[in-house]
Amino acid sequence: MRHLIIGGARSGKSALAETLARRSGQPVTYIATAEPGDGEMARRIAHHRARRPADWSTVEAPLRLAAALAAQDAPGRTLVVDCLTLWISNLITGGRADEAVPDLERFEAERKSLLDLLPGLAGEVVLVANEVGSGIVPMGRLSRVFADEAGRLNQEVAALCERVTLVVAGQPLTLKAPAPNR
Repeated sequence: MRHLIIGGARSGKSALAETLARRSGQPVTYIATAEPGDGEMARRIAHHRARRPADWSTVEAPLRLAAALAAQDAPGRTLVVDCLTLWISNLITGGRADEAVPDLERFEAERKSLLDLLPGLAGEVVLVANEVGSGIVPMGRLSRVFADEAGRLNQEVAALCERVTLVVAGQPLTLKAPAPNR
């Protein structure tokens, strides 16, 4: 089962993903896409690490997400990807957030790899992403490209997932769920 959890910043997405992974009763691998580019981000990463159970393994995948998923996938295992939005940012900025020209070639290749891989994964996968389309159209080119690509990827991933949940103020809202067995 593939499950996309989407919502705004600080909405409770990661906490829900972690709760679902704990409830799975399976071994969990947490695939982290964040990079500690500054002190504030390093503190955010440390906060996320501190919340995770000690028996979970962690894989850092700031760029090659599909390769990390393929390497960790197995029946009876839960993979948590946190988060697709940071992964997109890493890819299109190449680690240079001040650059005005996005690197879309690398992003497109990695995006295709992810979308091709997702349907065939054998384990449970919980993907976390930010909903960036509820605000105004950004003024700068890089910000507009980022918002466009994040929105497109969220739509494509949601189409491949059996379950999609929107989280607002810590409250999950099911957007898509498997049909009940009759």
